[in-house]
Amino acid sequence: MSSPQVIEKAPMSVTQVKVALERIKASEEGLELNFRAQKTMEYAEDFAKLPPTDAEEVFAAIRKLEIPRLKDAYIHKLIDLLPQSEKSVKVVLSSYHMSVPAEQIKKIAEILQEHAPKRQ
Repeated sequence: MSSPQVIEKAPMSVTQVKVALERIKASEEGLELNFRAQKTMEYAEDFAKLPPTDAEEVFAAIRKLEIPRLKDAYIHKLIDLLPQSEKSVKVVLSSYHMSVPAEQIKKIAEILQEHAPKRQ
């Protein structure tokens, strides 16, 4: 039995997980994903709200704000949940026990609103 080795740990959004699993599935040439990977793929298909290019743009735009103590994992959570209002952004970030100035929260909410899928 092989023993996998962790090369790097990095936070990912659900959209990135979906892309990574699709890449793995395509590289396996007809083989199916194992049970856990298949369940993860189903979850990612149901809950990924943005296409990969939009998710990357949102990530870059929020990083460009250069908010102190705002880690990549927090940005990925914002991308996953895609809060639309300033209040919702504040609620998501409050779970990380950090304070973000109101003007920065407003900018984050504006970025997320720009990239949010249009409701029909």
